[in-house]
Amino acid sequence: MKIAICTQLPTFQNDIADVVRLFFGEGAAVSESEPSQAQLCHVHNLEGNIWHETCTLRDGARQEACTLSAQAIAVGAPGRALEEKRQLKRLVKRCCYQVLKAYTGRHPAWGSLTGIRPTRLYYQQLEGGATRAQARQTLSSLFDLSEEKIGLLDEILDAQEGLINRDPHICDLYVGIPFCTTRCAYCSFSSGEIGNGKLVEPYLAALFREIEACAAMARDQGLSIRVAYIGGGTPSSLTTPQLNRLLTTIERHFGTFDEWTVEAGRPDTLDREKLAMMRDHPVTRISINPQTMNDETLVRIGRAHTARQVVEAYELARSLGFDDINMDVIAALPGEDFPMFRHTLDCIKALAPESLTVHTLAIKRSSKLHEQGYQQSERDVSQMVALGRDYAHAMNMRAYYLYRQKYMAENLENVGYARTGHICRYNIDNMEETTSVLALGAGGISKCVMRQEEKILRAPNIANIGQYIERVEEMIARKREAFEMREALLRGRNGR
Repeated sequence: MKIAICTQLPTFQNDIADVVRLFFGEGAAVSESEPSQAQLCHVHNLEGNIWHETCTLRDGARQEACTLSAQAIAVGAPGRALEEKRQLKRLVKRCCYQVLKAYTGRHPAWGSLTGIRPTRLYYQQLEGGATRAQARQTLSSLFDLSEEKIGLLDEILDAQEGLINRDPHICDLYVGIPFCTTRCAYCSFSSGEIGNGKLVEPYLAALFREIEACAAMARDQGLSIRVAYIGGGTPSSLTTPQLNRLLTTIERHFGTFDEWTVEAGRPDTLDREKLAMMRDHPVTRISINPQTMNDETLVRIGRAHTARQVVEAYELARSLGFDDINMDVIAALPGEDFPMFRHTLDCIKALAPESLTVHTLAIKRSSKLHEQGYQQSERDVSQMVALGRDYAHAMNMRAYYLYRQKYMAENLENVGYARTGHICRYNIDNMEETTSVLALGAGGISKCVMRQEEKILRAPNIANIGQYIERVEEMIARKREAFEMREALLRGRNGR
């Protein structure tokens, strides 16, 4: 169904479109100039200090309407412009949501929420003085979250208790390796197939330069690097000598870490020599990610390994002393039904990793699936995601972080589960955006968290590998500028 959107507040056009997608999927929201089956109109009025939002959906002879009102935040009040926009946006989205819910008779599990970090809304209420019970009531009554999702958020907040460090001088390190042996059909990351490897050495040379310069910058600003995460792409697609040089360079300039994760997601990139080398550095946590344990699906999505190779790589890592292994699976992969997803979870349970991430398939615009015109089927997806949670609980894991993405099947979520003592702190810091991140490599986005100012200064690295190599000095300068600005704000706040 195509729905044209008209609004008196054009700044919220995209937000209204996000709500339309909750009910009708990608491509449903169109502009007034495009052909459509229905029209969703939003009217805004300010009477005194009261906002009045009216949304009307017209589909031929049928019409649904809703009006919501709320006290406006004083326009122009010092420091309140951001909060004013946030509250007005929520009101507009809720009004459109109520109309579409009445029209379709559907209740999305995440209610009217379209953001990628639902936990943030929960934390905002608690920091504003609400109790857990009051926050849960708001999530239900105001945002229409299902009891299942509220329970999931509660589980995550319990797991995160005591693990969030808001010290402004704590910083995490991310290093990106944008190479893979093959490109998965669903992938939208800024990574390329390693091919003949001609770009790897120039890339590493540029990356080593960025590591050296940014480590010096971190020391100058008194940043304490607590945890490190080497992601991608597939870092283990590097040869053993190349990966060894990378880890050695990181250690030389940044020292050791309380937690050090290396994604080794492709089992066909692992052997005894490479795993032993990582263990010697020492890497404390690795990810061996099957995505599915069904061989026919692995072929369909472009993975160059078998389910048996996943088991062999996992068992080899265990034999070499890795005692913190994460595994990823994806619900709703092309051609997979509920029994096939259950088979994958049965295999994961038999291996008994310390953590499990259950993803929901998202068809990103830059992925091969999108290019091929693949259409998601919503059959069994919510049941798959629920089954993933059941299996995680059966393995004595609890949810500790989640995030949502656009274009996900049934607008669901990705959830990380872990056993006690095996929570990945980098994942919490990055998803909750409570800790600054120094991100190096192509496509990395550094974040300078300014908690009191409710601001995050971002310094993105260019994603194109060739351009990153040529412009690495510019990438270094971007980060230096962002972190120096952050330090100046901190000094100003503290009166120094």
